[in-house]
Amino acid sequence: MVMEIDAIRAGKLKQLPGADLEDEDLSGSQLERINLAGATLIGTNFSGSNLNGARLDGANLVGAKLVSADLRANFLGANLMQADLTGADLRGSNLRGANLMGAKLTRSSFTGAFLSGANLMGVDLQGVDLRGADLRGANLNGANLKGADLSQADLQGASLSEVNFEEADLRGANLSGANLTRASLLCAELEGVNLDGANLTGVCLVGTSLSAVIPPPQLVKIPLQIAEFEHTSTKEIPE
Repeated sequence: MVMEIDAIRAGKLKQLPGADLEDEDLSGSQLERINLAGATLIGTNFSGSNLNGARLDGANLVGAKLVSADLRANFLGANLMQADLTGADLRGSNLRGANLMGAKLTRSSFTGAFLSGANLMGVDLQGVDLRGADLRGANLNGANLKGADLSQADLQGASLSEVNFEEADLRGANLSGANLTRASLLCAELEGVNLDGANLTGVCLVGTSLSAVIPPPQLVKIPLQIAEFEHTSTKEIPE
C-alpha cells in the first residue's frame, strides 16, 4: 500500500474510482485529472494538493483536509461534511448536490462555481467570494454570508431562511423565488437584484435601498411588518 500511495503522490496512478484512501496523507501532491469518483476519502489529507480537473463525484470526503488545495474539480453529489476547505480554490468547480454542512470555507473562492442543490445549511461563508456562482435551489438556511461577494450570483429558488447577508454584495444577483424568511440584509448592496416572487417575510432591510431592484420597488411584495425598515434606510444606523 505504501508503494501505491507513493505512486499516487507522484501522479503515476490516475484511475482510482471507488478506492479506499481513508485517512491517507496526500498533502502537497500533484493529482491533476485523477479519477477518484465514488472513493472513500474520509479524513484524507489533500492540503496544498493540485486536484485541478479531478473527478471526485460521489466521493465521501467527510472530515477531509483540503486546506489551500486547487479544487477546480468535479464534486457532483460528493459528501464534504466537516471537511476543511480553508483557502481552497473552487473557482468553476462542479459542486451540484454536494453536502457541505459543517465544512470550513474561510478564504475559499467559489467564483463561477456550480452549487445548485448543494447543502450549505448553517455554514460560515463570511467574506467568501461567490461571484457569479450558481446556487439555484441550494439550501443555505442559517448560513453566515456577512460581507460575502454574491454579485451576479444565481440564487433562484434557494432556501435562504435566517441567512446573514449583512454588508454582502448582492448586486445583479438573482433571488427570484428564493425564501428569505427572517434573513438579514442589513446594509447589503442590492443594486439590480432580482426579488421577483421572493419570500421577504420578516426580512431586515435596515440600511439598504430597494430603488434599483427588479421588479421595481412598488411591485416588490414586502410584508407590512418589515415596511418600516425602508423608511430607516437613509438614516444613520446607531452603533
